[in-house]
Amino acid sequence: MRRRGLPIIRRPSVNLLKAASTVSLLTLVSRVTGLVRDQLIAAQFGAGALTDAFNVAFRLPNLLRRLFAEGAFSQAFVPFLAATRERDGEDATQALIDAVATVLLWALVATSLAGIVGAPILVWLLAAGLQDFELAVLMARWMFPYIACMSLVALAAGILNTWRHFAVPAFTPVLLNLSLIGAAWLGVPFFARLGLQPILALAGGVVLGGLLQLAWQLPALRRIGKLPRVGVCPAAIVRAWAHPGVRRILALMAPALLGVSVAQLSLLINTQIASHLGVGAVSWLFYADRLMEFPTALLGVALGSVLLPQLAAARGRGDAAGYSGLLDWGLRLTLLLALPCAVALLVFPAPLIAVLFHYGAFGAADVMQSATALRGYGCGLLGLVAIKVLAPGFYASEDIRTPVRIAIGVLAATQLMNLVLVPWLGVAGLALSIGLAALVNAGLLLRGLHRRRAYVPQPGWGRFALQVLLACAVLALLLHAAGRGIDWIGLGHAQRLERAGLMAAVLLAAALAYLLVLRLGGLRWRQFLHHG
Repeated sequence: MRRRGLPIIRRPSVNLLKAASTVSLLTLVSRVTGLVRDQLIAAQFGAGALTDAFNVAFRLPNLLRRLFAEGAFSQAFVPFLAATRERDGEDATQALIDAVATVLLWALVATSLAGIVGAPILVWLLAAGLQDFELAVLMARWMFPYIACMSLVALAAGILNTWRHFAVPAFTPVLLNLSLIGAAWLGVPFFARLGLQPILALAGGVVLGGLLQLAWQLPALRRIGKLPRVGVCPAAIVRAWAHPGVRRILALMAPALLGVSVAQLSLLINTQIASHLGVGAVSWLFYADRLMEFPTALLGVALGSVLLPQLAAARGRGDAAGYSGLLDWGLRLTLLLALPCAVALLVFPAPLIAVLFHYGAFGAADVMQSATALRGYGCGLLGLVAIKVLAPGFYASEDIRTPVRIAIGVLAATQLMNLVLVPWLGVAGLALSIGLAALVNAGLLLRGLHRRRAYVPQPGWGRFALQVLLACAVLALLLHAAGRGIDWIGLGHAQRLERAGLMAAVLLAAALAYLLVLRLGGLRWRQFLHHG
């Protein structure tokens, strides 16, 4: 029934909303532990040559993880797995899982070995301007086995999400953060006592974190009876490669791999540019990126993880209205939750960086440089989150080529913007180029879904957008006043608890004001939380 003044919104089931809430909550735990991890690293090493070397070395296995595991593989595997389960039953699904696990493991073991051998070339390609190049190569070699672990973690997460067991995959990244926290807290002084370079402890923490994440997934797979049986003999590996499902997934992965490669190439180019902007530039961009990823993961990744299998199921049933309704629900939540986060990054970046990282070796100049980069990311946060909702609209239909074509065009636009913005704004120009390109990417994805009638906006968007914009204006005024009225950097290292308390109070007051303005404007949260 439609209540007066409220739009009719097609909503997914309550179970889907509970799943999204669960993923968001556990992602929040992951991001909080990630911030603690980064605080410890920033306090001990600051933003200099050592952290530049670690961030570049860590980016290499992460780049391959996003290419092979969480990126192209997940985009191709999850929709095909869901369709196989619906169409062919459990036995065929288990055979598919076994074959895919076998091929994925051995392919990535080979990739990891090649990465260890070719680490000097890869580091040079990523950041030729590093001051401590040899240290980055050494840490990259230590961390390359992490990619083999994370590829199997991505396989397990795809299976568990398809079976609607979202909690275990969502909690898994916490284990990497806890491992790195232990490495920074205990491993760094231990390595120093041994006479080793202390930052090498962080590389060891990455490998340990990968093993812990894989071990965490296995009991959950066993409970649902979908633990992969990996072939080890040559005959089993050949049979796995010949499985028709593996061939289909590989065919789907080819354009997906190109699309993810385009995104990672953009990251590689930006890191290369940052490495030539001076000592600390890579780290300034990294710390801004970490804060930007907080809302991106909390909102975008959570929504994308839950929506993809549900969209694939709706497409398999031929439920066009349900398909469009899922996308509409995801986009409304994106505007409702991502836009206020973007406002906070735009008007309140220096206080956020100062409270989180301005300790030990991380100085006031580092705060201001990271804050300008964070403001650049804020310009495109809405697009970064919306992509996580819109791209599954293509993947669920096994259309990976369209997002790839869009990504290639966006890559070219990003680098053209870098030519203009980096000489003018420095590190902030790199972040701003990424943010503006994300808005373009999201806009093109939205236009593509709308043109093919896969997504038809439901009534009430105009009023809903005005409600959110008015609430964001109030939020911006409050945060701007708090940013100008309090000397967040000048409070000093000794008053970290006072700064943290002030930050919590300011953010809580701003959030309550945002919600109050929404409520006075007529928005009812139950339209997102219950059946229509």
